[in-house]
Amino acid sequence: MNGIIINAKNIKLTPPLEVFINQKIGSVLKIIKDWPMEIKVEVSRPSKHHAKGYVFYAEANLKIGRTLLRAEAYHIDIRSAIVDVRNELKIQIKKFKEKRSDSERQPKK
Repeated sequence: MNGIIINAKNIKLTPPLEVFINQKIGSVLKIIKDWPMEIKVEVSRPSKHHAKGYVFYAEANLKIGRTLLRAEAYHIDIRSAIVDVRNELKIQIKKFKEKRSDSERQPKK
């Protein structure tokens, strides 16, 4: 599956927010477009009674084969939290690809 599954908790998932998530997280998926994967994104406001500070939460779980890459971020703005998650996923994907290519180069014993 190569689609993005989006869940929202304690926050309304508006069409512009959904487009934003698809653009930002979709840009990460272009890096690994040829691999079978599944990605789930959750955006939420964990506490309804807090009004200041890092009140928004974003999380992404990217499953590539049997490997799970996970990123999460808290921020004062939901869009900034999504961007932070995207950046963390990019770093993890880069490490995953390097590790995978290194293991393919190792001589078989």
